[in-house]
Amino acid sequence: MFSKASKSWVAALNNDQLMKTKYRLVRNQIFDLLGINSLDETLHLIHIPTRRQEAISRSHSLLANMFGISGSPHDVTRHLNDYARTADDVIHTLRSKVLAPYSSHLETTNEITSTNEPVTLLLCLFDDRFHEKARFEAKRKLALMGLAGSIDHRERETCIADKFSEFINFLNMFVWSSNLKIGEMEPAYLYSKHNPDDFQCAEVETLTPEAAQRLSPQKGTKLTLIKRRRFNDRGSEIPIYVTIRKKAPAAKVIKLLRKNEKNPATAVDDELGLMAVLNSVNDVNRFVRHLTRCAAKAGSFMTLEDISDTLTGGRYNGNATGSSTKTAMLKFFARIGGMRVEFIIHTNRSYLNYMYQRDVAHDEYEVKRLFDTGVAEFLFPRDFYHLNLTSIRDRQLARFRKLIEES
Repeated sequence: MFSKASKSWVAALNNDQLMKTKYRLVRNQIFDLLGINSLDETLHLIHIPTRRQEAISRSHSLLANMFGISGSPHDVTRHLNDYARTADDVIHTLRSKVLAPYSSHLETTNEITSTNEPVTLLLCLFDDRFHEKARFEAKRKLALMGLAGSIDHRERETCIADKFSEFINFLNMFVWSSNLKIGEMEPAYLYSKHNPDDFQCAEVETLTPEAAQRLSPQKGTKLTLIKRRRFNDRGSEIPIYVTIRKKAPAAKVIKLLRKNEKNPATAVDDELGLMAVLNSVNDVNRFVRHLTRCAAKAGSFMTLEDISDTLTGGRYNGNATGSSTKTAMLKFFARIGGMRVEFIIHTNRSYLNYMYQRDVAHDEYEVKRLFDTGVAEFLFPRDFYHLNLTSIRDRQLARFRKLIEES
């Protein structure tokens, strides 16, 4: 009556007390959510629509309380649909970039993509009419929805959206030059020459758009557009390229997977961030001093925490899987106005290395951290997708390296 795989799984479970405990806990959670007392009762929920609808209504109330969702049943359903969309977006995000050449291999079964209701997805696991790949994808979607729900709950608790708005307002009111309108940026190009052995930036100069148009592409060179703001430091207008980070929900879920974390604070509490690029190390130092002065003008003392500076030498000792010790940057967390904001600051040269240098480039880092943290194997196991992820990792690193150096 039972397959060899099932018998082997039960034997392994009996020999591992921790896994046996975890199994019982998960099984009991399933019983509590569905309102049943045995796995046999799932058949009634699968085949009797009225029983299934009762379980759905009951589960929505339980999930609303767990995730701190208030409002009507319609509001609860809307939040659950948002979690389901985030779960689908996780897969879509990876298929559209890091694993783009294998997108068709990793396509989710239509029946699972079109289902957003947790109980319906859960019952797929016990329904023999579904193929084993579809059942795995239902389980995967539920796991991702759970992470999305915990992240959303944490964001509402910490009012992160309001803090992001406050941070943007602080920059516009106190940091950027009043000679520019809000949102006004001046385009410029970084024309760089790179070493052939590791594609490290050897020379860089800043060009106007008109000068950049007159250039002819050459091997070993890059032309990089940056749209710069300005800040005023003691009468001098200093250009600065800035990108402000607010991660998409799918990116936060992927971060929890990479960190092997269930605690949503890991993905939410450092959500606010800013990356800046300046012409020189001296300009970097002036910008940091300008920040602390502006914070005082805004009525808040600013402290800098967890400072790491490799702009003028040394090795970066980041603890993230896949990160390179060759990465040069100034990194710190600024505590201001009830917020903790991550700052990553580059010179033109270090920014170009962050974009293009071999073993440092961010595109390569994305590939490494997806595979080396086990996220790729967790989301796309070989049993269902029949792909050799080890060889795909190497091929994708080579692909991104070719795109960087030849485009």
